[in-house]
Amino acid sequence: MVDETEAPRRERLAEINSEAKDRASLEAKYGQVYTTAEMEDAFEALGFMAPYLVVRRKSDGKKGSLEFTHSPRFYFNWQEK
Repeated sequence: MVDETEAPRRERLAEINSEAKDRASLEAKYGQVYTTAEMEDAFEALGFMAPYLVVRRKSDGKKGSLEFTHSPRFYFNWQEK
């Protein structure tokens, strides 16, 4: 079975890894940034395929996605679906 999302996900992962990985830089570019604990407080994780995490926002039940860095682990770029 061919994963047609693999190439675009790898490209996005390379982009994320080439960016500054500190919280302040991510916030300047994407807005709200979450640590793992903060993400778990605000969202229910439904599934992931790096660098994307599918989530349901606890405050209103809306589904969407976040992107994440590996180390340090930050979640950012909320996109409602």
